[in-house]
Amino acid sequence: MNQMTAPNEKLTIKDFTSDQEVRWCPGCGDYAILKCMQRTLPELGVTRENTVFVSGIGCSSRFPYYMDTYGFHTIHGRAPAVATGVKLANPELDVWMITGDGDGLSIGGNHLMHVLRRDVDINILLFNNKIYGLTKGQYSPTSDVGTRSPSTPQGSVDPSLNPIIFALGSGARFVARTVDTALKHMPGVFTRAHGFTGAAFVEILQNCIVYNDATWAGVTEKSVVADKQLLLEHGEKMLFGAEGNKGIRFNADTFALEVVVVGEGGITEDDVLTHDESNLQLARMLAELGGNPSEPMAMGVLYAEQAEVAYTDAVIGQVEAVKGKRSLKDIIYSGQTWEVK
Repeated sequence: MNQMTAPNEKLTIKDFTSDQEVRWCPGCGDYAILKCMQRTLPELGVTRENTVFVSGIGCSSRFPYYMDTYGFHTIHGRAPAVATGVKLANPELDVWMITGDGDGLSIGGNHLMHVLRRDVDINILLFNNKIYGLTKGQYSPTSDVGTRSPSTPQGSVDPSLNPIIFALGSGARFVARTVDTALKHMPGVFTRAHGFTGAAFVEILQNCIVYNDATWAGVTEKSVVADKQLLLEHGEKMLFGAEGNKGIRFNADTFALEVVVVGEGGITEDDVLTHDESNLQLARMLAELGGNPSEPMAMGVLYAEQAEVAYTDAVIGQVEAVKGKRSLKDIIYSGQTWEVK
């Protein structure tokens, strides 16, 4: 970090851009995510000295090098533990955790689960390209069945893991999804995550141009975006499609969401669901959309429900409550102690 932010200083994208050479493969989706972050932070009014990026291991984990803020490039899967420590040591810091589908959901799955369960006040960005890029293309927990890679030359037989379902199942209270090519959508999701008090989990569909190119093409190509992405807005009808006449309805017979077309078979907009970010059961059903070729993937904030007391506040409250009540000697001689004569 070059220097402290002066009072009332208006920061720009350049202020959050480090002097390090960005070393990702040409065409990697990480570039777009990085630029969106560098563009979003000045709009949030944050300072460099109060911002920390923590990462594990993987292509995405080089992120802290390219931000002119504080940062830690830690070890494989342990970014949640370090990020938790940073936040508890100084709750005034804005802590962002950068991870990938391999780093965060394989070796780091247990750590990620607990940082979400505890609702630690950090922003978690999981770059999901459905492959291990840094280690040259091994299949990851999110890889599709049949993925051929150096580790699965016959094709992976593992069922793929859905990061959104994982996050919701772990007790996350803020869960969202965006895409590396959605340069207008992504900053808005980052802003919402930053404004949430607690663990904010964001899955970013990201393309690995070398080892898993076009893995999200069926969702992100311009020709299919309108029909394959359901852009969620709290309080708004779940409409999508090139003509805006497709919608999501709850089918009471199958107890699942289904795609309907307004104007066909007596379907009206009244039949289309209205998005409610506070509805956990709805979020779980939205997380499963996209598994069928006729369904879109839900984008934006699927779930956001603020806890009454944040984990960070609760822990700091305990620390403050016991400060100064006992001397060091009292602490040393408390519990199971004895004297040898």
